[in-house]
Amino acid sequence: MTEGSLNLCFKALSSETRRKILSLLAKKTLSAGDIVKNFNLTGATISHHLKILSESKLIKRKRMGLSIYYSLNITEWNFIKNWFNCI
Repeated sequence: MTEGSLNLCFKALSSETRRKILSLLAKKTLSAGDIVKNFNLTGATISHHLKILSESKLIKRKRMGLSIYYSLNITEWNFIKNWFNCI
């Protein structure tokens, strides 16, 4: 992981909403609509947070029909956890 990608991860983790999304996705894969149901925020706002998490590669997205499903990117998440353990 490069310094730039590490910075993107820290930016993604700086938001309480994004951390809550990661907690949801740590339990199971969810559609964007299912994620929105867990927040008192608009779909557009959640979409913005999902975009940042996707750009940081902390989550993966997969289109199935008309829906997009999101899941935690275990590889990237483990890298971040290991980075914290090494400092």
